[in-house]
Amino acid sequence: MKNTALTHIHEQLGAKMVPFAGYNMPVQYEGVNIEHETVRNGVGVFDVSHMGEFLITGPGALDLIQRVTSNDASVLTVGRAQYSCLPNNDGGIVDDLIVYRMKEEQYLLVVNASNIEKDWNWIASHNTDNVEMRNISDDYSLLAIQGPKAIEAMQSLTSVDLSAINYYHFEVGPFAGIEHVIISATGYTGSGGFEIYCKNSEVEQLWTKVFEAGAAFGIKPIGLAARDTLRLEMGFCLYGNDINDSTSPIEAGLGWITKFTKEFTNSANLKAQKEAGVSRKLVGFELIERGIPRHDYEIVDADGNNIGIVTSGTMAPSLGKGIGMGYVKTEFAAVDSTVYIQIRNNKVAAKVVKMPFYKK
Repeated sequence: MKNTALTHIHEQLGAKMVPFAGYNMPVQYEGVNIEHETVRNGVGVFDVSHMGEFLITGPGALDLIQRVTSNDASVLTVGRAQYSCLPNNDGGIVDDLIVYRMKEEQYLLVVNASNIEKDWNWIASHNTDNVEMRNISDDYSLLAIQGPKAIEAMQSLTSVDLSAINYYHFEVGPFAGIEHVIISATGYTGSGGFEIYCKNSEVEQLWTKVFEAGAAFGIKPIGLAARDTLRLEMGFCLYGNDINDSTSPIEAGLGWITKFTKEFTNSANLKAQKEAGVSRKLVGFELIERGIPRHDYEIVDADGNNIGIVTSGTMAPSLGKGIGMGYVKTEFAAVDSTVYIQIRNNKVAAKVVKMPFYKK
């Protein structure tokens, strides 16, 4: 098991530690619901240093990224980021990622921890022009400072105007006494805030200063369990659950990051799929009756016939009801359709809803 540079601090704080994507990670400190509400209403900090970072540099950098990602990275200016995915040759997804344009000819790709080696090998296999690639995953740490009070709580730590950084934009500047950190208005919670990238040697100082500055705002450390409930309330896909090597971006509702203004891996087949329509779709649903949907539960029709599968599910702390995402046959995918979740021996009624589940 790998540790992050902050593992010893999580252990000192009494976090429940679990293996996750090959790392020893804090799943919770005080409890999922308390931590969830801290982020929805105040400010909380996640150590997500397990994520992977690749630097792609040089004249051919954009061309390589355009060939392997589904979104159109040519629209990125320096200081902007973009959500995208790496399609495979079979209609599925290698991974989802964020692409940052750091300089005119330099991009940072941030990938899922469980897919670092797989993604690196995939991109390298398409690097026919020997574009410079550096895997800096083991050298960098990442804190996600999330919640509606994040700007106010963190402004004292930097001369950068945090309120001026728009969603999916970033600045490189001083933060918490460290000269060059990436301050990115991205995150996985839907409650605003920042993701801060720094070197491993700097992150303990960063963590300490963040908690000092945030003390007056009730800042708390947050574990991965609350990260999951927060992202699910927003309808954000989790790789390995809602998207994987056999789910297409069109089926997953990721047509908005699949741009056919360029050619990329398997783009012709995905375009044909978009035009012809798909036989199943990823939907969000809310339980009408009591129950908690879980990953891999069956979704059935009124007669008990299988029509799909739950990919993510939980009792939503902000909503007080069971919610989930899952793939269903397209004829059951319309908003307000009634479907049923097979929870042990019970067929529990649910309604297909428009995501996000949580509305500010």
